Amino acid sequence: MRITTALVSLIFLVLMVSTAFAATTTTDSTSTSSSTTAQDAAALVYVTNVTMDPPVFFPYEEGTVYVTLKNAGTTSVGLNNAEILDNKVNLVNKNAWNSVSYIGAGSTLTYSFQVTIDPPDGVYFPLFSVGTISAGSISYPFVLKVDSTELKAYVSEKPESFSRSIAETVNLTIVNPREGSVRNIQIIPTGTSIEVTPSQKYISSLTGRSYMEVPFSIKANQETNVTFHITYQNGEVTHTLEVNLPITFSNDKTAAVPVVNNVVLTTKGSYYDLTGDITNTGITNAKGLLVTVGSPATGTGTYPEYAIGSLAADDSGSFDLTFTCRDLSSVPLVMTWKDSNGNTYSTTKVLDLTSSSGSGTIGASSGSAGTSTGATGSTARTNGQNMGGMGGASSIFGFSSKGGGITAFYPVIAGAIVLVVGIVLWKKRKWISTKLKKKQ
Repeated sequence: MRITTALVSLIFLVLMVSTAFAATTTTDSTSTSSSTTAQDAAALVYVTNVTMDPPVFFPYEEGTVYVTLKNAGTTSVGLNNAEILDNKVNLVNKNAWNSVSYIGAGSTLTYSFQVTIDPPDGVYFPLFSVGTISAGSISYPFVLKVDSTELKAYVSEKPESFSRSIAETVNLTIVNPREGSVRNIQIIPTGTSIEVTPSQKYISSLTGRSYMEVPFSIKANQETNVTFHITYQNGEVTHTLEVNLPITFSNDKTAAVPVVNNVVLTTKGSYYDLTGDITNTGITNAKGLLVTVGSPATGTGTYPEYAIGSLAADDSGSFDLTFTCRDLSSVPLVMTWKDSNGNTYSTTKVLDLTSSSGSGTIGASSGSAGTSTGATGSTARTNGQNMGGMGGASSIFGFSSKGGGITAFYPVIAGAIVLVVGIVLWKKRKWISTKLKKKQ
């Protein structure tokens, strides 16, 4: 009986030891299997992309770094304590990613870090790091660039000279010497007594190591400074710069230059008739050339103003004006025209018409060539050069002629005929007297 009881107890003891050993072996195997599965799952999570806004940082200026991870496994993975490690990179939102985030199977997760970068300029290699639940951490180095170079701007094209109230084209060039692009570029020109088209210019972005020319049309009514105010954004930070353009007036070397010749003044009873020629000695054409008289003269009669039309360079045209004026010592001859861009020019020649050349005709003198200006015009008052003589006003025995060619000799021919007839009659006076007496 005792032997049986002992055998049963021994068998029971062996069964208990076997059960305990089996349980311990199963627990260790399960724990090892679970740890291996977590590591395998974390190994399938990796960084797919790192981007910066702005692409290149200014020193001390805040920007954003975006890090995107992808889970290529079949189970979700828990992540925590994401950060960027570098002694030059300062995290503004340092504790934003301390909590646990899960990235599902086949999904992506993007971390955003607000950062500032310490100088100097250069290329840095910070390290992105994020912990996983029960499987260590994931690390990824990336490139970050710092550059303190600003945008450049300058006037790349302008006219040789500006004229009052004449629109001229000015090109402003914006240069981005940085490696990264900038955005939201705005240009606003300002100045006193100016008209600028367009009044402002917006450029959405300008890529790195590139430039852009921006044309403006500027019309100045007085000498002034035009300032181009330029703003742009690198990331979310706004930068500014200015470009100054002094505007001073001088003669346009390519403008049309009308010169007056062969001026003839004839009295017509209650008014005067003024004729002459205008030659364009400039380089460009004078379009729509219109001639009239200015105060104190007043246009009247048949030709109060005279339209010559388009006058090409080195070409000439004639005009005919009828006017009244009490003082012929200063009769303004006003010439107005347009250039190929539609800008209006005006110049005034002051004529001294007081010198008499005979009955019915008054010798004329013309002021020297004035300066071509905008619509307001300018007056040139100088000692006149007498324009009588050949091709001008001729007068003999009360006859007058205008213009050149053979017509200029008609008065001379008529006078010669009268003189010859008079001499013949004088020499034949006795013979003529005898004939008259016989008839009586």
